[in-house]
Amino acid sequence: MTTKHLFRRRPLAALIATLAAGSALAQEAAVPAAAADETQALGAVTVRSRNRIEKLQDVPLSISVVQGAELDRLGAVGIDDITKRAANVSWNLGNQRTSSISIRGIGKIGQTEAQDPSVGIIVDGVSYAYNALTSSFDFVDIDTVEVTRGPQGTLLGKNASVGNIIFTTKRPSFTPTADFTLGFRQRDGVFATAAIGGPIVDGLVAWRGTFSANRGAGDIKNPYNRDISYTNTDRVSGRVQFLVTPSADFKARFAFDLQPRAGETTNGRSFPVVNPPTTYSNGAPITTLTNEQRLARRWFTDNTGYTLSDYQNTLTTDSVRGLVTGSSGATADLSWQVAGHTLTSITAYKRYHFNAVNDDATPFDVYRNAGGFWNDYWQASQELRLTSATGGFVDYQAGLYFIKVDNQVDYRRWWGNDAGAWFATTAQYNRLDANGAGRDLLRNSLANVKASFNSPTGVQDIRNQSAAIFAQANWHLSDTLTLTTGLRLTNEDRRNAGTSRISSDGSAPELNPSIVNGVLLGGFDSYLNTGSAKWVKNGIVVAAGTPGAVQAAAGTSAAPTVTLTTDTTDATRSASALAAADKAAAKYFGAANWAALTVAQQRQLADAQAIRKTAVGVLFPNAEAEPFKKTQPAWVLSPSYKFNTDLTGYASLQHGEKAGIAQFVNGVSALVKPEKTDSVEIGFKSALFKKTLIFNADVFLTRIKNYQQSVRVLDAYTTQLNNDGTSYYTSATGSVPKVEVKGLEIDGVYGGIQNLTVRFSAAYNDAKYKSFPNAAQRTEDNYPGATPYTDLSGKPLAGSAKYTGNVGVDYRQPVWGDKEINYTANAAFSSSFYSDVGLSAYSIVPKSTTVDAGIGFGTRNKNFNVTLLVKNLFNDDTVRSISSTSYSPALPRSVGIQFMAKL
Repeated sequence: MTTKHLFRRRPLAALIATLAAGSALAQEAAVPAAAADETQALGAVTVRSRNRIEKLQDVPLSISVVQGAELDRLGAVGIDDITKRAANVSWNLGNQRTSSISIRGIGKIGQTEAQDPSVGIIVDGVSYAYNALTSSFDFVDIDTVEVTRGPQGTLLGKNASVGNIIFTTKRPSFTPTADFTLGFRQRDGVFATAAIGGPIVDGLVAWRGTFSANRGAGDIKNPYNRDISYTNTDRVSGRVQFLVTPSADFKARFAFDLQPRAGETTNGRSFPVVNPPTTYSNGAPITTLTNEQRLARRWFTDNTGYTLSDYQNTLTTDSVRGLVTGSSGATADLSWQVAGHTLTSITAYKRYHFNAVNDDATPFDVYRNAGGFWNDYWQASQELRLTSATGGFVDYQAGLYFIKVDNQVDYRRWWGNDAGAWFATTAQYNRLDANGAGRDLLRNSLANVKASFNSPTGVQDIRNQSAAIFAQANWHLSDTLTLTTGLRLTNEDRRNAGTSRISSDGSAPELNPSIVNGVLLGGFDSYLNTGSAKWVKNGIVVAAGTPGAVQAAAGTSAAPTVTLTTDTTDATRSASALAAADKAAAKYFGAANWAALTVAQQRQLADAQAIRKTAVGVLFPNAEAEPFKKTQPAWVLSPSYKFNTDLTGYASLQHGEKAGIAQFVNGVSALVKPEKTDSVEIGFKSALFKKTLIFNADVFLTRIKNYQQSVRVLDAYTTQLNNDGTSYYTSATGSVPKVEVKGLEIDGVYGGIQNLTVRFSAAYNDAKYKSFPNAAQRTEDNYPGATPYTDLSGKPLAGSAKYTGNVGVDYRQPVWGDKEINYTANAAFSSSFYSDVGLSAYSIVPKSTTVDAGIGFGTRNKNFNVTLLVKNLFNDDTVRSISSTSYSPALPRSVGIQFMAKL
């Protein structure tokens, strides 16, 4: 091959496969056959971001497009891999429930069950209202992935405040097809897909069935059970679609998907920081009890088979389980051609299950479950949309949208026999470990106790409803000037009922308190004199140390304002408390009753009770949080101007809103304000050098009011409980008054060299807290006497990298007639960012570059190809997250081989 031939330019049509039929069948029906043929002939990238098949270059939005063929070649099926193919989009890897997506740095850090995601996910026209629906799912048999930036709401199902990621799967057709993939990778990994379809009744019914299996061990083994590894993969899924075309004016697509429940060990993939800081920023010593100090206690050093070195260098846990996830869904997508319009109905149902059994970072019996969510989630949605034909002065779409969500949540903890020795303060541990009775109390303080734990609420029943009316129109003011206008009104009704409770009293019910926050527990309360504090029993001052007494404010005789009884009298409760105290005295010390105990024995009982009470935390009976109810607008105003056939400029002004949150903070209702986003964007889209270079760019400014993330808020429960004139604070999901994000984005494809395609994107993203006076103190500044909150105004937004970019290269070298050698690579870059909302200096994740690459051999008609794949080619070891005490390591290099075939 000559040099001249190698560098011969060719049209982009020969480089980029045109995307197949749209993200919903209605989109297919919205475009007459002639228009669809024209799009194919143009060979330009098309998108479905506005519910029509449109050329990417004609849409006045910042959009990145990744083609399914590229994802297939590099075995990119997870959402993490997919987001590496577009700039200013990132994936925050938590677990299958807590992972989240951000666009322009917004939405990456922090999420609760009752909170809407900032970034919308749309799969075949169906909006997902819960991030978890994407995190444990493999996206296979994908046609295209589109990333749209900025508030979205006047079209596309559910409104999203900062952008959408839109997945379009390959659709049924009347052309028989059969695609297969089989891959093997390190650590016993296997990946297989099959997609088969074609006519059932020619011209009337077609189908497409897709199956995938993805299994393999993780890179980190658990020495306690070497069959458990971090992070293993265990995913099987199936999808079947039917296309029904009884007439030229009506089409229907029915889709069903299932991912059976399976477990992946995700939580706990973190190691302790060796030699963590010992002082605060002001030089004061850090006195918080560390795990290293706990492991130095006799209780744990008696086990000579496990050392501090094991804790620092292995993930040895006894109770960890894989996080079980599973999902299913069904969609009916109907489309009618009526009077020059297309009427579309999309009815969808989606169900998701999540179950986590976590552990502490040791093989000791501290936790049987260190805090694991049980979620049963479902959503049902209905969209009706009317779409006009194109070609006149105005084309428009209008419709109605409704979604109902129900999420049953139970955050569970289960303590073991070693929990008391682990969680006791140094003074408590020393007193209890002094003799046999004390060690029995130390064990029974938490052994086998189960609770629906307050984080933020033990049990939640989250019920959300959204109903919207929307419309968008393109006004073609001239052949070159178009004005896009859109409006959406969404009525939000969001409710949350909750409780936090002990579900099992464990091995020692007598060590329960008598009552906590109005929840009767059937135990007793044992205190000792602490200076001038007085003790109140049913409003009467009594002697210090009396069972059933409740501490009042120092120097007062008034009872605390916290409710002490619910459905029983004070006298009955006091008698029950005294009986429990006498039982404990006999059980642990062989005494006739509580009064017969020595002061030291009374102190040991008080220590055991304090350990339990502290661990269990805030309890509260069933209650309904204050609901969020509001009608919220979203709108867009966007002119675009075609300077010529190869250059379009545009401007866009967008407004979007995210619903407020109905929630509890320590058992007290704490409604979170709605989040409001305004975004201005100016950009251009161009086709240069005889259409061999697509180059698009934009600058943007986004301002958010009441940005939803973790903030420092008043702890009304603790403030009322202590009643000592001091206001107490805690961290919870709330509102940052003002956030501002501004930057530059570029996106493009180059194909001026024969057999070579280069896709690229990059972004500069300056994201800051414009006003954030209510932030929690940084870890290093949280010394004794520090104010409970700090002002982070002007500081970088947590989770936001200033620079991101990626480059994808695909080169195909013809050899031996119809054969070729293909080279594929993708490099993703991110600058450093803070991985926690406190912006601690210990939480900075350094800059990183990850490269995936493959070299393959196959036929030029794509009927067969075998590829050697390497993920993380240069073994980038940048941590995924880090704090002053622990870090999550990177996923190491992985090598595999993949076979692809078409029949």
